[in-house]
Amino acid sequence: MEKRANAQRLFALDPAALAQGLTPGLSLSDARARLPSLLVAPADPAADRALLLRLAARCERYTPLAALDEPHGLVLDIAGCAHLFGGEEAMRARVIADFRAWGLTAQAAVAPSPDCARALARFSAGGTFTDQAEGAVARLPLAALEADEEIHFALGRAGFKTLGDLAARPTRVFAARFGNEFPFRLERLFGRADHRITPLRPPPDRMVERHFLEPFSQREAVESVIDDLLHDVALLLEQRGEGGRRFELSFFRADGHVRRLDIETLRPTRDEKFLARLFREKLDSLADPLDPGFGFDALRLAVPRAETCDAHQESFDGAARNDNERELSELLDRLTTRFGRARVLRFMREDAHEPERESRAVPASAPPSTWPAPVPGEPPARPLTLFDPPQPVEVVALAPDGPPARFRWRRKIHDVLRAEGPERIAPDWRLHGLEAPERDYYRVEDAEGRRFWLFRHGLYERGEAAPRWFLHGLFA
Repeated sequence: MEKRANAQRLFALDPAALAQGLTPGLSLSDARARLPSLLVAPADPAADRALLLRLAARCERYTPLAALDEPHGLVLDIAGCAHLFGGEEAMRARVIADFRAWGLTAQAAVAPSPDCARALARFSAGGTFTDQAEGAVARLPLAALEADEEIHFALGRAGFKTLGDLAARPTRVFAARFGNEFPFRLERLFGRADHRITPLRPPPDRMVERHFLEPFSQREAVESVIDDLLHDVALLLEQRGEGGRRFELSFFRADGHVRRLDIETLRPTRDEKFLARLFREKLDSLADPLDPGFGFDALRLAVPRAETCDAHQESFDGAARNDNERELSELLDRLTTRFGRARVLRFMREDAHEPERESRAVPASAPPSTWPAPVPGEPPARPLTLFDPPQPVEVVALAPDGPPARFRWRRKIHDVLRAEGPERIAPDWRLHGLEAPERDYYRVEDAEGRRFWLFRHGLYERGEAAPRWFLHGLFA
């Protein structure tokens, strides 16, 4: 039940309550007057949606195009995949049987369009309506419109009882009375106009799968099926001159539970042996081990992201070229698979002139950045090691706004022999405002040959109060 219009009303009913004549939207007081033994519970839309999401994931064993039809339905696009299950009627029967095995009651219809299938599933006994969809929809009651109460009331007052009565009249009459959307709604209900669904997950670029009559759970059998799937997807990618950047393996258990594992690679690949090694490492490093339950009855390997991939050149003796870049990328792929994307990082260059914002850490699978090449024969302008935040130091300078001559850092005095600078960096006014002080950076070397990167925050010549010095980094 739910509270609506200052009254407790029925939200959803089981078959026994429907058989007693109760309907959704009926007030709780009227319902108890008809059926005093009625048992009710508060409606929980969030839990209902979570259940639908789990069911949609289970239904991906039939088709990758599954969408929610809230509050209590699913829409599956089975175009091109019904033959894998013995035809449309056999597939519909199997879906209903699987829902029954999961402890749920389902009613399904196969029709040319999503709206047509929804109406036939909700307002008829269901079935397969490939060729007789229009006739079946014409016999449906006006409630199949699922329009506003005012529209249903007006159509009832006019004497209409079924959708076929509406189809016999010119559509411009209804458009003038109920708006231009009304005729399009009728067209979709009769299957004359297709309304595309939005699947929960975008369809992958490439996909292969295996279905089994008997569930299995042995690790050796799972790895053997994975090898077969990788071989098939490698052939498919090779025919198209592509390689995968992301691979997703779905395990469908006999009890409906779905587990997904995915791996990413830095470069497009279709090397099935290398991918099999990555998936084995993924299985071995799972914090939550793969639980087969009563066994897996289907496995699917999808390639959500594929890119152009040239064939790998080999030497004349058949040995692969010593490609350092490829070896490095494969090492990073293995580390990422074992430890996770959040633990294997690389630096990406940012469009910012402030040193602490010049780069940021991103997963190693992200595209690499282009960094400026160092000037030949010149020392690096900035150190690799930076302190976050910069560490304060005490500085003695020969001139107020001049380079440092001596500084104290970590209770030790450093005499400056050489200093180069300043490199003046203004702060980003969008972050720090227009009045934020500038920084003057100096590269300095002390008497022991160690090099530091210091900056003065603020300038005496501009009257800024007590400029301070900081150590921002160390040169190697």
